[in-house]
Amino acid sequence: MDLSDIPLFSMLRGRLSYLSDRQKVIAENVANADTPGYAPRDLKPFSFQAQMQAQGASQGLGMTAAGGGSSMAVTSPGHMLPPHAHKAGAAKPVPTKDSETTLDGNSVVLEEEMLKMGQARMDYDAAIGFYQKSLNLIRLAVRAPGHG
Repeated sequence: MDLSDIPLFSMLRGRLSYLSDRQKVIAENVANADTPGYAPRDLKPFSFQAQMQAQGASQGLGMTAAGGGSSMAVTSPGHMLPPHAHKAGAAKPVPTKDSETTLDGNSVVLEEEMLKMGQARMDYDAAIGFYQKSLNLIRLAVRAPGHG
């Protein structure tokens, strides 16, 4: 049995992947702080509901088409997702609102990007801590009584 078969670990993996992708997007924003006309981007917030829908879609439990209100079932791994559906765990950068824009059109505010980076780092550390504690619980559960 793979750890990714356990829903808790699968969701934690998705959360860590999201936070890693978010740190990359924020780093791109910082790298382009002097690029004329550059607008900062960020990922949509990680939501439990979206993660549950993605998890259900990857396991063939069905998913709801965005905006249409209809439901489509993915019953085989060979089925293709609709064009508006996202793959499980894939995060898409979206433009963010800017608080100020310079004369050259660049709207990256380094202070805001540093705050976002710090928040992403704290969230990543919390998710890693939860992952390690969950692994320790599994190790404790499979250990023979009286050993250890």
